[in-house]
Amino acid sequence: MPTLTQSPTLGDLLKFELNASYCRETVTLKAGTSYPLGAVLGQVTATGKYILSPAATVVGDEGAEVASAVLIEAVDATAGDQTGLVIARGPVILSKAMLTFDASVDQPAEITAKHAELSAAGIVPRDTA
Repeated sequence: MPTLTQSPTLGDLLKFELNASYCRETVTLKAGTSYPLGAVLGQVTATGKYILSPAATVVGDEGAEVASAVLIEAVDATAGDQTGLVIARGPVILSKAMLTFDASVDQPAEITAKHAELSAAGIVPRDTA
């Protein structure tokens, strides 16, 4: 009999949310990427669109280096801008293990910095079982 595997779900990521009507927003995701559930996002100042939050400022995507939201659904925006549902403010507790970062965020200090940026918005990453 074949082994079945289940993709991660919102329940794997989201551990506590006080009020979905307050904590969630629909945002525009910049084209060119397939965004996974749990993607840590930053907002590009010039366009208002969201991208994976890089470790440092990227020319043309200024502002996105500050993590400000977490995507709570997978969105394929490879062919064009798409809308997605995010956690934009807390109080919320998310599983650290389920967060997905930009490829440039690859050092423990950078990941810790992203966690702190999210925490400033009330989005608290925690080790969960």
